[in-house]
Amino acid sequence: MGLPPLLRGGFRPFFLGGAVWALVVVALWVCALSGAVTLPTAFDPLAWHRHEMLFGYLGAVIAGFLLTAIPNWTGRPPLAGAPLAALAVLWLAARFAILFSATIGSSIALALDVGFLLVLAAVAGREIVAAKNRNVPIVIVILLFAAASALDHTETLGLASTTGAGWRAGFALVLMLIGLIGGRIIPAFTRNWLMKQGRKHGLPAQPSRFDIGSLALTALALGGWTFAPDARLVAILLLGAGLLQAVRLSRWSGLSAARDPLVLILHIAYAWLPIGLLLLGASILSPAVPATSALHALAAGAMASMTLAVMTRATRGHTGYPLTADRWTVLIYSLVTFGAAVRVGSPLIPFDYMRVIELAGTLWGGAFLVFVLAYGPKLIGPRRDGQP
Repeated sequence: MGLPPLLRGGFRPFFLGGAVWALVVVALWVCALSGAVTLPTAFDPLAWHRHEMLFGYLGAVIAGFLLTAIPNWTGRPPLAGAPLAALAVLWLAARFAILFSATIGSSIALALDVGFLLVLAAVAGREIVAAKNRNVPIVIVILLFAAASALDHTETLGLASTTGAGWRAGFALVLMLIGLIGGRIIPAFTRNWLMKQGRKHGLPAQPSRFDIGSLALTALALGGWTFAPDARLVAILLLGAGLLQAVRLSRWSGLSAARDPLVLILHIAYAWLPIGLLLLGASILSPAVPATSALHALAAGAMASMTLAVMTRATRGHTGYPLTADRWTVLIYSLVTFGAAVRVGSPLIPFDYMRVIELAGTLWGGAFLVFVLAYGPKLIGPRRDGQP
């Protein structure tokens, strides 16, 4: 008897599980914010919401992406069957352990949460080293992500006063992954689409020292923000990084590929990165710019939009569906973009704050709901073309 489709590739359980968990987290957070529920976690509600979207949801998406990319990098068989199921169960156990950590204990939650990331790093490292592949740095990033999660837990446990360095480090690592991976796939996918349309001029610029310099300044700025979030020098670095990332994006010919939603969403998602960096730098220099707007531009904007863009594209490609955006896919992109925009602007919108937050949560959460409904059957079912 063959493997169930859900366990034939890492993207299947982790993309689906991550999207469902994002829905749960947003719904519980909005309810907790309005006072409708009391969360049974040792984290305060804001810290739980932030940790679970960062290390829970994004941890799942990173796992799904990595476990799917590694066989392409190495030529080795993908993780599947019982080992994949065990890793997915470990991720899920960590989520419930953290949610109910006020009852079962914070130490168990920490062990399961960090343990999942360490096992993921071990699995990825084994495959990459065995194939003598050059992507060893991605394993280091996962280990640093695990360390950031552990640091966030220690503050909840009261073992250390890190003043938020753990979650900021996690933020910084994910944003650097967006900068690195986005810098590979966005111009490549854009170039491929334009060439299929017969375009020979005005193609995305090839990677150059400018890209390296942009990423280096972004890493320096985010590293500074992780450990000195209120420093004026950090603000200046963030503003500089935001400007360079905006120029970098402008070199990828996004408007020329606007007719293909699968390509356009990658450019829109990446645009949130320079917007968020600029807002973050400005928020340090001026109290008139809300820090929450900057953080949500980076999280609800860049992180959520980019992951949904990658999840939809990868799911279609690996389940035998054409790389075209149907109406449900376009709806996902529209909801996450408008939801992020409303959340970023919520401190400045002249309406009742909770109503605006609820609207943003409904739009943003709606994107994940549509993903689960439209892409869940693809992730659970067999490939459309009958291949394994």
